[in-house]
Amino acid sequence: MTRTAVLRAVQKDEGSSDEASNADRIAHGDRAAVAEIAAGLLAADARTSPKYLYDSLGSKLFEAICELPEYYPTRTEASIFAQHGEDMARRIGTGSTLIDLGAGNCAKAAGLFPLLQPQHYVPIDISREFLNEAVSRLQQRFPKIAMTPLALDLSAPFSLPAQVGTEHRLFFYPGSSIGNFAPHEAIAFLRQVRENASATGGLLIGVDLIKDAEVLDAAYDDAIGVTAAFNLNMLRHLNHLIGADFDVRQWQHVAFFNADESRIEMHLEARHALTVRWQGGERHFARGERIHTEDSYKYTRESFADVLAQAGFAADAVWTDADGWFAVIHARAVSD
Repeated sequence: MTRTAVLRAVQKDEGSSDEASNADRIAHGDRAAVAEIAAGLLAADARTSPKYLYDSLGSKLFEAICELPEYYPTRTEASIFAQHGEDMARRIGTGSTLIDLGAGNCAKAAGLFPLLQPQHYVPIDISREFLNEAVSRLQQRFPKIAMTPLALDLSAPFSLPAQVGTEHRLFFYPGSSIGNFAPHEAIAFLRQVRENASATGGLLIGVDLIKDAEVLDAAYDDAIGVTAAFNLNMLRHLNHLIGADFDVRQWQHVAFFNADESRIEMHLEARHALTVRWQGGERHFARGERIHTEDSYKYTRESFADVLAQAGFAADAVWTDADGWFAVIHARAVSD
């Protein structure tokens, strides 16, 4: 796929059912979402939550990102599971309630089913339609595993419903998604996970490690522009969520590693001076002014072990690739 083809896919304005439901939310007064987005756009340094990257098209574009040669996290993490999966299964045991945080297409968890043999699979994702489609396909492949998909916003407080068993809960959070949270936010999020885990609960989590800045920059600004399309698609999503009039063609993707903060930053930059209007508000953007859309924090093994400890978990096993680019960590819930 060429850069032009990728960008054209973003610029199409054909409404998916996710987008139609978002329009309905505005009509029915989802004031909290409108207020949150508007507050971010009106901040001195404009920003949005990365959760708004994931409508149906955004989820599909992220799937495409994971296949790119520059995007090392997916294949590096997969190599760790392939090499060390049996050791993970010995430590974790079988028959768990496997709770997949930010499940996406559920492929990563499904790859562990033969080893972990969960009795109940609970995938959680913000995009209900995308999740339900993925689980429908997966249930056909694994009919003996009970599956309960949950459409939840993990950036907000959450608790699992009664139909999710409380014993031997294993929370699965791969792909270094924890990096989307600032460290203090990561601790708060993992504390919520700990509150939803029983005394026998655990966490299997993927963490991206600090490495050469050139490798990091390329992973978030690929040559054919899929990551750019993913980032730009958020503007289209915001148009449907809050009735905004963003024109994707007036913006460009910017991504770089901020060494001082130990994070990749993604922004959308105005190509020229422009004004964006939405339901109940507007903002003028100067040429070159940016909207901060996502961060991806990188850790050392030691610094992330400290994050886990502050959240009520104790790391008991760490597996890495040969280059030390990525880590998969198993942590057990610690009693108060």
